[in-house]
Amino acid sequence: MSTASVSTASVNIASVNIAFVCMDADTLGGIQQVTHTLAQGLAERGHEVHVVGLHRAAEPFGYVERPRYRRHVVGRGPIGGEGAIARRLADRRLAAVLRGLAPGYAVLTSPAVVPRLLRLLPGGVRPIGQYHGSYQHARGSWHLGSIRRHYPRLDQAVFLSEDDALLFSEHALLPNTWVLPNPLARWPERVSPLTTPRVLGVGRLEGVKRFDRLISAFALASTPPWELHLLGDGAERERLRAHAAREGVSDRVVFRGRVAAADMAAEYRRAALLALTSEHEGLPLVLLEAAAHGVPSVAFDVSGGVRSAGPELVPPGDVRRFAAALGELMGSPGERRRLGAIARRRAEGFRLDGVLDRWEAMFAHMAR
Repeated sequence: MSTASVSTASVNIASVNIAFVCMDADTLGGIQQVTHTLAQGLAERGHEVHVVGLHRAAEPFGYVERPRYRRHVVGRGPIGGEGAIARRLADRRLAAVLRGLAPGYAVLTSPAVVPRLLRLLPGGVRPIGQYHGSYQHARGSWHLGSIRRHYPRLDQAVFLSEDDALLFSEHALLPNTWVLPNPLARWPERVSPLTTPRVLGVGRLEGVKRFDRLISAFALASTPPWELHLLGDGAERERLRAHAAREGVSDRVVFRGRVAAADMAAEYRRAALLALTSEHEGLPLVLLEAAAHGVPSVAFDVSGGVRSAGPELVPPGDVRRFAAALGELMGSPGERRRLGAIARRRAEGFRLDGVLDRWEAMFAHMAR
C-alpha cells in the first residue's frame, strides 16, 4: 500500500462546503488551534466552512478574532457530561448542520469523532478522517484499534507526516492515506537574535509533556545566567516546581503560566532554544513556530511529525543525551545561528498558503 501526498503548487478549485468536526472545538489545544487556522484560511479562499464542536468547552479559548467561518456547538455540556436524551438532541442538531453541507466534506478531527459522525452523515457529504497523533502513540492506546475499524470506511485518512502515513497504511491496512501537515498560522518577519540565555518549554503542564525530564536535563546542562521558561499551565505545576527545587535550579526555572497567542512571537524572539520532552507528539506547532522565528530546537524523537520539523533529535527518554544536546547549543552561539537558519528554511514548507494548497489539491483529487 502507498500513501498519497501532493506538491504545494496552487490548485484552482470551485468553492466547496467543508465542516471540521471536533469533540470540543474551543478548548486550548493543538487540534483546536489547527482546526481554526485551517477553517479561517479556507474560508478566506471562498469556501463555505463550518467548525462544529460536539461538546461545549469548559473554558473556551478564542483562536480567530474575526472568523470568516460559521461555528456550532451541538452539545450543551462538556465531554462525558451528557445523558442519553441530551446526546440524541445534540445528534439532531448535528444532523441538521451536516444536511446543509451536501454536497461537501466533513473533516473528522479525531478517532472519537469518526464512529458518531459515520452514523449521521447524509448522502453527498464525504468523510475525511484526520489523526493528529503519531503511529507510535496510536499503537499504545485505543486509537489504533479504532482507526483500523473505522478509517477504511472514510474517503480519505489524513496523517501529519509521510512516516506516519506509511506506518498506518501498512499496519492499519488503510488504502486511503493522505499527508497534510499542520500549518503555521502566520509567518514572522522578525527572528530571534538567539542571544538571550533562555530555553523555552511550551505546553500544558501535564504528565504527557514530561517537563520533569526537561527540568532535569536543564539542570545537568546549564549554568547561570541561563534560564528555563515554561509557558503554560496545568495540574503538574506545583509538582514541577518542587522538582526544580530538588534539582537545584528553582531560581532559574520560571513558571510563566498561560501566555496569550498574540504574545507568543515576542516570546520566541526572546529565546535562544526551544526544548520538547513529550512522551508522544504528532506534529507540534511549537516546533514549527520556533523554527519560523529562527530558534533551533532539541526534541525527543517520538514521531515522524517531530522529525519533519527538523529539531536536533535525541532518543526518547534519554535525559542525559538531551542534556548534552542542550549544553552543546548553549555553549555555541555560532551553532545556534546555523541551526536556527536551517530551521527557518525548513519551516517555509509549513506556511499556511502552502498547506491550504495541499488541502485544495486533496479536494480536487476526491472530486475526480
